[in-house]
Amino acid sequence: MRAVNNLLVLYTGGTIGMLETPAGLAPAGGFDARMREHLSQSADAPQLNWSLRELDPLLDSANMQQANWLAMRDAIVEAVEHNGHDGVLVLHGTDTLAYSAAALSFLLLGLPVPVLLTGSMLPAGAPDSDAWDNLEGALRLFEQGLEDGVQLYFHGQLLHGARASKLRSEAFDAFKALARHREGDKAGSMPGELDYRAPRQPVNLAVVPVFPGLQAQHLRALLGSGVQGLLLECYGSGTGPSDDQGLVDALRDARQRGVMIAAISQCPEGAVEFGTYAAGSRLRDTGLVSGGGMTREAALGKMFALLGAGLDVQTAERWFALDLCGERA
Repeated sequence: MRAVNNLLVLYTGGTIGMLETPAGLAPAGGFDARMREHLSQSADAPQLNWSLRELDPLLDSANMQQANWLAMRDAIVEAVEHNGHDGVLVLHGTDTLAYSAAALSFLLLGLPVPVLLTGSMLPAGAPDSDAWDNLEGALRLFEQGLEDGVQLYFHGQLLHGARASKLRSEAFDAFKALARHREGDKAGSMPGELDYRAPRQPVNLAVVPVFPGLQAQHLRALLGSGVQGLLLECYGSGTGPSDDQGLVDALRDARQRGVMIAAISQCPEGAVEFGTYAAGSRLRDTGLVSGGGMTREAALGKMFALLGAGLDVQTAERWFALDLCGERA
């Protein structure tokens, strides 16, 4: 851990910098000046050197897509590799903050600087807003020293980037890292394809929750749309309607065509352990790879990073089952 001396603040949009418009709150530029004015008037503001870059376009994070993850990754790598920044603070909207933190955790494997994401539930300048508290708290962490890797800071909590989820839509303590069972051998040497400098491509991914009434034709229609990876949110310890032979065949056929299919638990404090029930074992035998206790955000971000690196399905499944940055440990 070391103090950061040359921080990049990467402003992506989100509630923290929104201003009122006739249509409602919307992302607004000029946050550099607003941030400097506020910090100049704050008696105990952290004292560190920083510069701000705005991503174009600025987003309400509800509109966040894979291309925006890649743009953030490119901006961060450029800041570190070419502009001498030794830390990055990402200002981001809360709707997809945990998704972006997880995706960046895997897109930036091996990056030798700390990356911290934060945002706010109310815009900076709004009455009783949490914006400046979150921002100053994040700056103070950089001033004190942070470990390398991606983390999320919100309402006084420092959370692992690939373990956080948004659980509340209005409260200031919106983000938590739930106590999910974690398992997985630590990855040894990382292949070059997963290094933070390696290029990535968008990936056609889908997430489907198991529910009473899920039909084989639902899955076949989705899997027939060109999906490269499917994240199946199973019941409890990784079970589903395994007596439905049509559904089982749909999963097996897709895996044999080269679609990566991973399973996580839809329980907030759950984990996949296929062998606990016969219903789970039957799903496993179709070719599903276990996500263990990973959150949806972490499993989706990890699948994106692996397949987006151009790995074949067998290789991607092998790395998916290993702990890459603390998401499974």
